[in-house]
Amino acid sequence: MLPVILIDPPNVPSRGRMWSHLASDTSYEELHAFASRVGIPARGFDRDHYDVPAEAYADMVAAGAVEVTSRALVSALLAAGLRRRKPR
Repeated sequence: MLPVILIDPPNVPSRGRMWSHLASDTSYEELHAFASRVGIPARGFDRDHYDVPAEAYADMVAAGAVEVTSRALVSALLAAGLRRRKPR
């Protein structure tokens, strides 16, 4: 199976905007390469995904990110062993 970059809908409110999550189903290296290619700053990386503002969602899809539900994105991270939860 080919590696896939996943993006969920912009449904997380923060700092006056809505946000999506961009993640890889294979590796962080693949994710960082995609983010670099589409101009997402490194500061957008949060443990296991990049935060993407709603206004950039369509650009991410046009660049090749696959639209999935938030649940499917988390499931893919778990299946790949890439999920990093927030410390409690």
